[in-house]
Amino acid sequence: MAQISRQGSRIARIKNPTAPKLPPSLRAAEERDTLEDDAIIKGVRYESTHFVGLEAEAVEFESCMFENTRFTGTELRRSQFSDSAFNTCDFSQVTAHDVSLIRCTITGSRITGSSWKSGTFRDVRIEGCISAPAMYRYMKLYSVVFTDCKMAGADFQSTSMHNVRFDNCDLTGAQFSNAQMGTVRFENCTLNNVGGAASLKGATVQGPGSMELALSLAREAGILFEDY
Repeated sequence: MAQISRQGSRIARIKNPTAPKLPPSLRAAEERDTLEDDAIIKGVRYESTHFVGLEAEAVEFESCMFENTRFTGTELRRSQFSDSAFNTCDFSQVTAHDVSLIRCTITGSRITGSSWKSGTFRDVRIEGCISAPAMYRYMKLYSVVFTDCKMAGADFQSTSMHNVRFDNCDLTGAQFSNAQMGTVRFENCTLNNVGGAASLKGATVQGPGSMELALSLAREAGILFEDY
C-alpha cells in the first residue's frame, strides 16, 4: 500500500529534475521555423506563435524558448523537445503520441484535454499549470515534478513513474490503474476519489491527501463505513 509519512518518519527523497540547457542568446523565430514533418530546430525563441490544428511527425526542437505559444488541437507523433522552456503556452486538446520531453520546463500553461501517450518525460518540471483533465497513458516519467497544478481527472493509467513528485496539486478523481511506481511522492495534494489507488503501492503520501487516499483504497476493497 501507499506509505503515509508523518512528522519524524523517514521521507522518500526525490531528485530535482535537471534544468534545461539554454544558450545565453536565442534567435527570434522566422517563417522557416515552423512545425512540420522532420523539422529540426535549435536555439530559437518563439513569442505569441500559433501552431494551431497542425499535424507533424518526427519533429525535433532543441534549446528553444516558447512564450505565449499556442499548440491548440495539434497532433504530434514521434517527436522530441529537449533543453526547452514553455511559458504561458496552450496545449489544450493536443494529441501527442510517442512524444518526449527531455530537460524541459512548462510554467503557467494550459494542458486541458490533451492526450500524451507512449512517450517519455525525463527531467521535466511542470508548475502552475491547468490540466483538468489530461491523459498520460502508457507514458514513462523519470525525474518529473508537478507543482501547484490543477489536475482533476488526470489519467495516468499504465504509466511508469520513477523519481516523480506531486507537490500541492489537485488530483481529484485522477486515475492510476495499472501504474508502475518507483520512488513517487505526493505532498499536500488533494486525492479525493482517486481511481486505481491500489496501484500506488510504494508511493509516499504526506499531508491531508493521506486520509483521502485511504478512503479510496477502502472503497476499492469494498469496505463500507456507516455512521451510528
